[in-house]
Amino acid sequence: MSATSVLYDAPGVRAKRRNILYTIVFLVLFVLAAWWVLAAMADKNQLASEKWSPFVTDSEVWTTYLLPGLGETLKASGLAIVIALPLGALLGIGRLSDHTWVRIPVGVVVEFFRSIPVLLMMVFASQAYAQFTDVSSDLRPLYAVVTGLVLYNASVIAEIVRAGILSLPFGQTDAAKAIGMRKGQTMSYVLLPQAVTAMLPALVSQVVVIVKDTALGGAILGLSELLAQNRSITANYGANTIAALTVIALIYIALNYLLTTFAGWLERRLRQAKRSTGAVLSADDVQQVGTPGRAADGSGS
Repeated sequence: MSATSVLYDAPGVRAKRRNILYTIVFLVLFVLAAWWVLAAMADKNQLASEKWSPFVTDSEVWTTYLLPGLGETLKASGLAIVIALPLGALLGIGRLSDHTWVRIPVGVVVEFFRSIPVLLMMVFASQAYAQFTDVSSDLRPLYAVVTGLVLYNASVIAEIVRAGILSLPFGQTDAAKAIGMRKGQTMSYVLLPQAVTAMLPALVSQVVVIVKDTALGGAILGLSELLAQNRSITANYGANTIAALTVIALIYIALNYLLTTFAGWLERRLRQAKRSTGAVLSADDVQQVGTPGRAADGSGS
């Protein structure tokens, strides 16, 4: 009899053989696809050493194009993240407000900006900065990209925060009310600290989206971010578009892998902290809580 798990039955002998067969078939198909891609690239002379060597032998490619482009990407995404996270948290809490005059306008704002493509908001912000402000043309692409990213991602983060708080058991709120905590105190000291761990994977996914969406500003608005450097590299080092895009893609992969790795470490630390801490009640405290007509401070009502 096979061992069982909470989620599924452990595979038996036939299932293990079938899984091994599926794995072998997948690996064979993957190798064939990779061989076909490399052969097609070789036929188009895309594997020639002169197309790839600048990224290994010429440091100017990195110091002039790739690293400055990466810096612009980190600047734009960093500004957007720093602004969008707290703004999204406030909007998410606002959607849970008991006051209709707060909840409905916040909901309209969130749904409005969540429904508009982020690229459209970037273009609109660029035109608005050009016509109604004195922002210089050099800074305008950065401002427009950050504005579009903040408006869109703050709305998405608001929904993540709202869903994370609503996922908590209702008993948490009831317990906070029972000891006399106000709604603001309940949100700050009870609900949000517990919801952070549940929200963290979705928040990290949204941060990764912010980093990648900076490329839209380079493609449309002329922001000199990482992906936009592909044009300069291709113009100065020959027709090596495939090589340049491959290196840029690897940089994006490494950057996002660092973000997800850090988030995984942070999530483990938060879970360990929750397991290792907790309030301990003495026998007198239990008696006070269980005594009818006894207030939270121990005095009679």
